[in-house]
Amino acid sequence: MLSFANLYKTYVKLVYNTALHYVRNIEDAEEVTQNVFLKIDQHLSQFRKESNIKTWIYRITVNESLDFLKAKKRRKRWALFTTIEEKEISTEHPGMDYEYKEELEQLLKWIDELPEPQRSAIILCRVEGLSIQETADVLELSYKSVEGHLSRAKRIILEKKQSVEGK
Repeated sequence: MLSFANLYKTYVKLVYNTALHYVRNIEDAEEVTQNVFLKIDQHLSQFRKESNIKTWIYRITVNESLDFLKAKKRRKRWALFTTIEEKEISTEHPGMDYEYKEELEQLLKWIDELPEPQRSAIILCRVEGLSIQETADVLELSYKSVEGHLSRAKRIILEKKQSVEGK
């Protein structure tokens, strides 16, 4: 039987880093990580072992991160009506190389602007280093579909880069 403590020790960094790639804010990533492990604890007995435990945890992390961002966007909209200001999402990332900070911030902005699941495909494959098949399993898509999302995402980002360089 899988123990929660062992899962936490094994996957906490993976969950935190993946969440950080989505939410771009340390406090928010910590909150998402906490939510992910609460869900894992609540549903661990229901894990059917039909998929890899790592894939299952990635799927929960991606879904929790996306849900967190949707809820944050709703709160921001509500804040406009109630004149309560909320902090902007930071592009600070502990692993960000300051020599290329501007370029990385621009790339992260472009990734954030990608439609789902293109954004998730780029984050999981190119940032987290998952294979296309692992990404397909996490996103519950076909291999070909993930390839298509990656291709479109790269094309969009290259077009944005070229338009900025052309100015």
